[in-house]
Amino acid sequence: MKIAIVLNTSWNIYNFRMGLIKTLISQGAEVHAVAPHDEYSSILEDHGCVYHKVRMDSRGANPVKDLALTLELFKIYQKIKPDIILHFTIKPNIYGTLAAHMLGIPTINNVCGLGTVFLKDNVVSKIAMVLYKWAFKYPNKVFFQNGDDELLFKRNKLIAEGLSEVIPGSGINLSTFKPLDNKVERKKKFTFLLISRLIIDKGVIEYVKAVEILRKRGYEAEFQILGATDTLHKRGIPAHIIDEWTTSGVINYLGTTKDVRKYISEADCVLLPSYREGTPRTLLEAASMKKPIIATDVPGCRNIVQHKYNGLLCKLKDVEDLADKMIEMYHMPLSLRDVLGQNGRKLVEEKFDEQIVIDKYINSLSELKPDIHQKELLAL
Repeated sequence: MKIAIVLNTSWNIYNFRMGLIKTLISQGAEVHAVAPHDEYSSILEDHGCVYHKVRMDSRGANPVKDLALTLELFKIYQKIKPDIILHFTIKPNIYGTLAAHMLGIPTINNVCGLGTVFLKDNVVSKIAMVLYKWAFKYPNKVFFQNGDDELLFKRNKLIAEGLSEVIPGSGINLSTFKPLDNKVERKKKFTFLLISRLIIDKGVIEYVKAVEILRKRGYEAEFQILGATDTLHKRGIPAHIIDEWTTSGVINYLGTTKDVRKYISEADCVLLPSYREGTPRTLLEAASMKKPIIATDVPGCRNIVQHKYNGLLCKLKDVEDLADKMIEMYHMPLSLRDVLGQNGRKLVEEKFDEQIVIDKYINSLSELKPDIHQKELLAL
């Protein structure tokens, strides 16, 4: 079976889909990775993928660029001639699906999250709904990462009944993300860690303002941010603002890393006060490593965090409430924080194991192409 996997970055494929890719290749599939070129493109080839470069601007909507993307994907699909195409992220889901439909190639789409476009009821969100409704006439299967997103699509009649299913995000590799064997000694200062791209919709501004409240009240803690800046994003936080935070000592910006496990291990609490998510990978990683979490009570985040079971939920865009939850976590006895961490690991093991996601894809592939490598694909 020849399968194409299409995303908005090669980094995204490598970090979130390698478990699925390895399984497909091990079962005899020929996997083609279609994404913009970055430092991970060659790594995908090293792992057995056939890589295809595509130009894709994931930051905004431009009719000319989006038409060009559709045509470019059409040509790539025409060249590859895949049996099935797996689409992830917004633009591949929409424009990739249209290109695949023109060629009569079956597709499985994955709505990883609705992004900033669905956070407001405006012209842009209405256009996005029209595009989704148009494109989503054609996929053979659509996976959602939480029930709220699926319900939104169904209420707005963007997807036909019986076409969709909710899966646990991209899943998590339980053997990779586990408490480190060599335990790091607890720091003198309590450490809060936010892992996110530095864009407004991740709740970064609220986090920094909450940190300012804690500092004014005399709390001696370490407040960290780990993640890439995205100043070209229309909702990205300007570089001079980030510089002000760091030079004033409000937060400790850690930059980026290829391995977040060390930072998660050294943290006492991981946060994500996001406005909306699919199933946030950073929270899965933290929970899998037995770290208590603070997150907003919004779609995606509450999919992972159960209030006072494995973390605390705070109100959306409420700086005072976020500060209160951080103070509550700060004063929480170590024994209770450990219970939250243990519960988080248990939750991930039961509901978010990567193998659950892989099995869903294998089953769907077998249903769509029962005559091609069915025995191999099912022999997990």
